[in-house]
Amino acid sequence: MGTKKRKLRSTAWYGKMNKDGFIHRSWMKSQGLPQDAFDGRPIIGICNTWSELTPCNSHLREIAEYVKRGVWESGGVPLEFPVMSLGETQMRPTAMLFRNLLSMDVEESIRANPLDGVVLLGGCDKTTPGQVMGACSVGVPFIVVSSGPMLNGKYKGNDIGSGTDVWKFSEAVRAGTMTMQDFMNAEAGMSRSRGTCMTMGTASTMASLMEALGLCLPHNGALPAVDARRQTLAHLSGRRIVEMVHEDSTPESILTHESFLNAIRLNAAIGGSTNAVMHLLAIAGRMGITLTLEDFDSAGRDIPLLCNLMPSGTYLMEDFCYAGGVPAVLRRLASHIDGRCMTVTGKTLAENVKDAPVWNDDVIHTLEKPVLENAGIAILRGNLCPGGAIIKPSAASPELLHHRGKAVVFESIEDYKTRIDSPELEVDKDSILVLKGCGPKGYPGMPEVGNMALPQKILEQGVTDMVRISDARMSGTAFGTVVLHVVPESRLGGPLALVKNGDMISLNVQERSLQLEVSDEVMEQRKAALVLEASPHTRGYYKLYVDTVLQADQGADLSFLVGSSGSVVTRESH
Repeated sequence: MGTKKRKLRSTAWYGKMNKDGFIHRSWMKSQGLPQDAFDGRPIIGICNTWSELTPCNSHLREIAEYVKRGVWESGGVPLEFPVMSLGETQMRPTAMLFRNLLSMDVEESIRANPLDGVVLLGGCDKTTPGQVMGACSVGVPFIVVSSGPMLNGKYKGNDIGSGTDVWKFSEAVRAGTMTMQDFMNAEAGMSRSRGTCMTMGTASTMASLMEALGLCLPHNGALPAVDARRQTLAHLSGRRIVEMVHEDSTPESILTHESFLNAIRLNAAIGGSTNAVMHLLAIAGRMGITLTLEDFDSAGRDIPLLCNLMPSGTYLMEDFCYAGGVPAVLRRLASHIDGRCMTVTGKTLAENVKDAPVWNDDVIHTLEKPVLENAGIAILRGNLCPGGAIIKPSAASPELLHHRGKAVVFESIEDYKTRIDSPELEVDKDSILVLKGCGPKGYPGMPEVGNMALPQKILEQGVTDMVRISDARMSGTAFGTVVLHVVPESRLGGPLALVKNGDMISLNVQERSLQLEVSDEVMEQRKAALVLEASPHTRGYYKLYVDTVLQADQGADLSFLVGSSGSVVTRESH
């Protein structure tokens, strides 16, 4: 790509021949930068979520060095900076509580510093959307480089997948069909390298959707973390971001409503995480693009599942990479996507994938012979979820997608943990498990507990799935007939808060319906008697979050963060 000179944002710092310019340049020169680093070269920030507390991102310091190579080669100056890192497997009460905090960290770090473009290094579930949300709110050119999935897990000669097989093994131990020793042996073989979950969980989903949105180079979604080609992709991304700065290739020039619809369609085709719903809604909100739950239903409803990947299928991300990765899926989806959408490559989405091969039709199926017809995330409506709820049909039991049963209600996660395995629990295989108090405000942070483990007495009968309903989320690696993101959440006194043991609930995914079979009169009586407890969180970020977080159908962003701040900061520091 040819480049042209344009006035750079960083000249407001480094172009001044006065006291302020002296301060900005002189202190940076203490790191060994020459004078010509400040003579009109693009200053490229490398926004790094590296952390030893985030195993998925623990190699990003190394990846950053490859980005720097590319930046220097293209005439830019790379400057790496840290932001908050969100370790999905380590943080309490849930990493989702801090996604918006990370976005604030990214937004203000970019705005406050002399950066002309940014490379976002993330991977673990909430780091990618958090970084993208923050960068979108500033509006400078940026490109995403994900950490990549780990190698396939191995146990007794077979592949095992992060999360997906953890849930299976845990249930097997509780059912008495797997020994604790075997459980521990499986643990030792699960995570064999650096990188994110190697199932199509939220991390791999968001890395893949970055390709559909046009925010990264092709193959960002599936290259394993330890594959040398991941380093090459980082190197090339470093080159490309410098060109993007010269071209003024901002997120506004790439992200459109159609870009988001492409991402929704890809999410259906890969069997992507339900968490993508909230993350895409939040990113769109930062861009001022109207995206709704109905867009997910209408855009994804007729898209078949093409990828035979856990948790909706058999294979893992390493296999997906070798089969052709996201470009191969996008090419096979060509008749369903808008290939005219621009990308960070400077080319359209269609141009990026026009020659993408498929090397294994059992991993990436054809439109004519998909893994499953109509795999998009379904948006449910009804008196139990007037603001909407979601379910992932590709990960559910087909026979439960149209189901009616009695509610077994848990008022909180503590109530659930106390009673779920009690012999006195009144439950049968047709019951519907209902969990309250796990929405954005209620937990707080909306944890991944919606895929509730089944009662032990039910597991012992050989039952492996039941309908479950909550205002929580579930891991992208999880599976089951699980209704999630119920809006309004129970903490706000939504209909979910009014469900009682024994109430009949009917689910009909084909008709997109979720109904509590209780009269309006009784519902009003229950609502009048409902007492909502005040939040116990009275200080710090928890309070800020609880006071301002939006509901799931609006992306669970903080109300005052929706939209953008822009990149202009006029006041000097001295």
